[in-house]
Amino acid sequence: MSEPTDFNRQVIDEFRANDGKVAAFDGATIVLLHHQGRSSGAEHVNPLVALPVQHGWAVFGSRGGAPTHPEWYRNLMAHPRTTIEIGTEVVRVDAREARGEERDTIWARQKELMPGFADYERSAGDRIIPVVILEPVAE
Repeated sequence: MSEPTDFNRQVIDEFRANDGKVAAFDGATIVLLHHQGRSSGAEHVNPLVALPVQHGWAVFGSRGGAPTHPEWYRNLMAHPRTTIEIGTEVVRVDAREARGEERDTIWARQKELMPGFADYERSAGDRIIPVVILEPVAE
């Protein structure tokens, strides 16, 4: 497994020590997304803000407003069957990108709940920030 950045490592450690809660994210739902490198095959873990939706959770490829998509998004589109940690549970999920009205509705809700996401959208320029739905898979 590749090593996360220092910030991500701190978030992951706090998440695991506190039943999925991370103080810096002020009560937001956080998931730890496990994903496989599309070229390397290496396992990676990224902490992400998630929005509960009807059939799972939505996560957002904001990359802090960077002009390019995050690597986890590219990896997930190549290998959509994965797992997330949420609270104290590990859940097997399938990932799919939300499109059209579904994407726009979820994205608007996320910006309403966490206005910083609107800043990411502005700084991302022409890039459309992906909204990815993580749907639980029956084992």
